[in-house]
Amino acid sequence: MEKKSPQDIQERTFKFGVLVVNLIDRMPRKLSAEILAKQLARSGLSVGANMQEADGAESKDDFIHKVSVAYKEARESRHWLKTIRETVMKGDAEVVELWKEADELVRIIFAILRNSRNSDDRPSHTKRT
Repeated sequence: MEKKSPQDIQERTFKFGVLVVNLIDRMPRKLSAEILAKQLARSGLSVGANMQEADGAESKDDFIHKVSVAYKEARESRHWLKTIRETVMKGDAEVVELWKEADELVRIIFAILRNSRNSDDRPSHTKRT
């Protein structure tokens, strides 16, 4: 697996959404693929949108909430990509690479979430003692 240089999470989640759209355009035109495509579109495009929302959060709690939603959407995208990989686009290299990117995004966003929850600048009523 090739090493990727560090990249801004906003740009990376945007590019993920673009790759999702490109993949959907290549998917077969049959009912099962169309259902999977719609599910992937919803979750895959939501990852970047929620990270953008987090970037403009009104508070730390709002930031954590938006990043949590992005995390859930990245996990869901990973699920739909695996389903697509195993059904309507078996053996497709682009699907495999996009699944890997979704998996990396899940891990990165989880780390952002964990670090945000554990940082000391949380409101006093949410700090652990």
